[in-house]
Amino acid sequence: MYPISPTHTEELIKIIEDSAETSDKQPDTTILQKMIDKHAVERDQMLEGVAYYLNQADIKKRVRYYYKHGVKMVDTDKPNNRISHNWHKLLVQQKVQYLLGKPITFNAEDETFLEVVNDFIDEDFDDCMQELLKNASNKGKEWLHPFVDEEGNFDYLRIPAEEVIPVYDSTKKRSLLYAIRYYDVKNIDDEITRKVELYTDEQIFYYVERNGSLELDFDYEKNPESHFYTKEGEGYGWGKVPMIEFKNNEEGVSDLIFYKDLIDQYNNNISNNANTFDEMQDLIYVLKNFAGQDLSEFTTNLRHYKAVEVSGDGGLEMKSAEIPMDSANSHLDRLEENIYRFGQGVNNNPDKVGNSPTNVAIKNLYSLLDLKANEAERKFRPALHAFFWFFTEYLKMTGQGEYDHTLLQMTFNRSRMTNELEQVQMSNQSTDLSRETRIANHPWVDDVEAELKRIEAEESEYRNSMPPLTDIEPEAGGDEDEPKRD
Repeated sequence: MYPISPTHTEELIKIIEDSAETSDKQPDTTILQKMIDKHAVERDQMLEGVAYYLNQADIKKRVRYYYKHGVKMVDTDKPNNRISHNWHKLLVQQKVQYLLGKPITFNAEDETFLEVVNDFIDEDFDDCMQELLKNASNKGKEWLHPFVDEEGNFDYLRIPAEEVIPVYDSTKKRSLLYAIRYYDVKNIDDEITRKVELYTDEQIFYYVERNGSLELDFDYEKNPESHFYTKEGEGYGWGKVPMIEFKNNEEGVSDLIFYKDLIDQYNNNISNNANTFDEMQDLIYVLKNFAGQDLSEFTTNLRHYKAVEVSGDGGLEMKSAEIPMDSANSHLDRLEENIYRFGQGVNNNPDKVGNSPTNVAIKNLYSLLDLKANEAERKFRPALHAFFWFFTEYLKMTGQGEYDHTLLQMTFNRSRMTNELEQVQMSNQSTDLSRETRIANHPWVDDVEAELKRIEAEESEYRNSMPPLTDIEPEAGGDEDEPKRD
């Protein structure tokens, strides 16, 4: 049943209609402000993944307390080690370098289209892909904004996910209707101003927060403005919202949530052990029938006179705390194993890998990382196709050709440790396969086409170095004019 109250989509449409009118009627941007306020919780969750990546785990915030007369007090005298282990960054970097450490290879049957794509794809694009995956792993998603710059060139910009609020339709297609971007800027007086941008399929609206409410930002000459302009100043829209979501997984959540508790437990145990080691340096004194007035007198006598006075059958006994190291180490080993397991990473400990593992053992070692990388690749593929839709539209608009972006093939070249000797032997023994297939599976070859060209050049050089057959003198007794004997 159609809802009685207006949906976010209807309210945003009303905002756009109001904004398109004259500036003497200020549009109602209350819904925009509500959506930004509601997004604060999700934003904090995203930034938690970033904090752990930067080794700022919860242990860094830990405070030790004691109770005095029933009141909870901060204890500044006790050791408070806050040791953070950067497991999250290790697991994210494994994933990023495994899936995108090597550049994505693009291919297409249309060689002209492929040449145009390869000319556009450069080291900056490869670096952007790694940043997208790294940030998506931390936050659950990241955004890419394609645009045409002032010089008329196609370009792109990565936008942090914590700054973007997507608005999708309610159909099964889940197409992006609008995208809200908000961010804070600081002026020369260190005053912070909130900026808000509303992206539609044809225009961009700019707002600024003043006195707790949003209003059109007239710092822009044109507001709203089109997505791009011709040299003659005519504005055009893409027909789609120029924001592309690169999701980390189906749920769009950070990798951290699957093993955060394990990391926190590991950090707590290490920090607690460190606190105990520090406290072990201070002996515990057990007094019996102390003749003095208070403990301060006892510590003074012990420090200055190396002696204390007791009465009757009194005495002094010294004790120190001990850590059950075997139990502590066993617990930490189990936590480390589970961090790798539920973080779906690769434990490259020599005790796990061995000196010369077979490729079957290595494949099993990478099985969990493969599962995690497969999920990310499955989400990045449609996002890249969406990006190249904008690229092909730009080519069409500028008269550089009409191409079908769906025919562009992409290969994610994974970086996996291998037993090279075993792989080379298998390649050499697979004589029933084509040369190209054997070269593609050789561990020393990164670019198959370049290697094939080098082989062809070497064979051509070898053939050219050989003397022509006509210059070869016939062997003795091999004269063709000599009559044959019966």
